[in-house]
This record gives sequence, C-alpha cells and structure tokens, in this order.
Amino acid sequence: MAKPLLPDELWAIIEPILPKWTPSPKGGQPRLDDRKTLTGILFVLKTGIPWQDLPQEMGSGCGMTCGRRLRDWQNDGTWEKIQKALLDRLRANDELNHGLAIIDSSSIRAAYGGEKTGPSPVDRAKPGTKHHTIVEAHGIPLASSVTGANVPGKELAPLYNSLPAVGGKVGHPKTKPDTMMADRGYDSEPHREGLRQMGVEPFLAETNTENGSGLGIFRWVVERTLSWIHQNRRLRIRYERRADMHQAFLTLACIKICASFLLDR
Repeated sequence: MAKPLLPDELWAIIEPILPKWTPSPKGGQPRLDDRKTLTGILFVLKTGIPWQDLPQEMGSGCGMTCGRRLRDWQNDGTWEKIQKALLDRLRANDELNHGLAIIDSSSIRAAYGGEKTGPSPVDRAKPGTKHHTIVEAHGIPLASSVTGANVPGKELAPLYNSLPAVGGKVGHPKTKPDTMMADRGYDSEPHREGLRQMGVEPFLAETNTENGSGLGIFRWVVERTLSWIHQNRRLRIRYERRADMHQAFLTLACIKICASFLLDR
C-alpha cells in the first residue's frame, strides 16, 4: 500500500498551526477542508503536475483552490511555523545536532523566468534559480531560500540570519551553530569574519586551492538533502514566475524531510 501523503501523525502537528478560518456573515460556498487541500498541494509538489490537472477523485478541490491556499500560507508565515514546530520536536528528542551547520545550493532551470531568476552559469545562461539550504550535522534542513542562478555565495549571510530559534528543551532556544561549513562557492573573508564575530567557527573551502581539504566527509549530508528536495518533481524545474510560490514549495519539501526524520524512525 502506498504511503499516505499526509499521515495522521504529521497532520496532528500541522492542524493546530494552520490559521483559523472565519466564515463570512454574507454566506457563500463552504471552505474546502484544510487537510484535503494540503493533500492536494503535496500531490502537486511530489508529482510536478500542473495545478489544473489535479485529479478530482482525490477530493482536494480544484488546483486553483490549492494554489491560493499555498500562497496564503506562505504570505502569513504558516509554512515556516510548521517547519519550526517540527524542528522543536526533533530537538526535544535529541535528534538535532546544532553544533554543526552546512550550507550548499543547487541550480535548476526556470522554464518561464520570473522573480529571483537569472542566467545560469551551468546551463548556457538560460534562466535559472538556485535553491540554497542550511542543514545541521545529520542533514535536517534548518532554513532555505530561492535566488537567481547567477547569485554567488553572498546568500550565506541572509540565510544564516534567517535561522529559526529552535526550542524543545528547557532554557533559551538554540539559534546559532558552533561551526559553519561551506564549499568554495561561499569562499569570502567578510563571511569568515562575520561568523567569527557571532561566535561561529567558519570552515569555508578556499578557491584556487587543491582538492582534499577533508571537509567533504562532513558536507555530503547537505548534498544528500538537496537530492531529497529534488525528488519532488515540482522542484526539478521551476514553473512559478512568482518567487513566493516557489519558496513555498521549497519550504514544504524541507518540512517533508523534517517530518521523515521525526516520524519514520
């Protein structure tokens, strides 16, 4: 039997976080159930099908309804809240290693251009997008972002500053890692100095040096996480012209990975 897109255990965590809907006093068509809508969104993310091809027999409504719900929950921060709730639970279970953080990125083609796209240096300058992510030592994604494919490693600082304060234990939430690792794409002395000022030890591979730094034995987990992200067909090629919609899909893919670490063990 196929694994459900939205198992009961995950829905029990997500449901209290979703914004409450207040019916209009003027009446109107009843709102489609949130769980059914989210199932439809997850189906589009996994299969990559266009919104209008969402199978009606799933009971998830039309693709337009699911697309609006994806947009609305992105704009009000719901997806980030869900990811943080999962990270809190992972830390409470001692499954989160915040001592080490690793950043990396991967480029995909942007079929129709749009916001936060740019000429890809690895695809003959065709419009492309980069997926950036920071993971902890096991590969659990902590934060992600979307930029143009031509954006270099300067995304390290904005993404680091977006790391959530993860609770789950008594005391102050954990925000910053002890160590940050990255490949040559993020080589920058200002980055190193900035991390040191925040109490983080930087291990950023240097350009124009021979391979064999040894950092690869730690950095492979972020490459594995990016491959997990791109198992979702909607994230192999970018079809959304709006950056917020594409970011919503990226965050939702990270939510799926966090949930698998929490629930599948």
